[in-house]
Amino acid sequence: MKVAVLGASGRAGSEITAELAARGHEVIAIARKPGAIKPAPGVTAVAGDAEDPAALAGLIKHADAVISALHFNVPAETLLSALKAAGVNRLLVTGGAASLEVAPGKTLFETLDLPDEWKPAILGGIKFLKDLRNETEIDWTFFSPAALIEVGPRTGTFRLGGDQLVTNDQGESKISFADFAIAMVDELEQHRHSRARFTIAY
Repeated sequence: MKVAVLGASGRAGSEITAELAARGHEVIAIARKPGAIKPAPGVTAVAGDAEDPAALAGLIKHADAVISALHFNVPAETLLSALKAAGVNRLLVTGGAASLEVAPGKTLFETLDLPDEWKPAILGGIKFLKDLRNETEIDWTFFSPAALIEVGPRTGTFRLGGDQLVTNDQGESKISFADFAIAMVDELEQHRHSRARFTIAY
């Protein structure tokens, strides 16, 4: 497939780009600083600002799918309008864990005592998922990581879930960026969570 990755120079975006390239996909790797994108066969690094939907539409118009690894300062409405203008029907989003349920009707966000400066970004992710759930034209997937996502090994061994936080026997919820990227590209290829959210952890 031809896949546009937004935020391709970041930690999640760079791992997703590398995973796509390793599997033989053609990648349009979009970032504000494309020089930070690691060269690889099949990867074309492109400068782009995802906050400008008209310009973004021009960059993604020949893609089969778009994978967003952006922060949530770019709202769902902006990305969705760019995809519609470009005629691209498939959007996969690197989501957040805060909206995952830890008990029926209770989210992880509601259990955390977080610094006030963290809350706008987290609430942006919660709103992003809510806005996607109201979208009926674009085929979207929102992929929430574990509660802790960090640099670590590519193991290929993990568990997937739906709307509930996945934890191990010690109550921990962790995943590496490399393993998150594996599952993201698996979803691109296998298309198991159409207009749905899923999650991952060890």
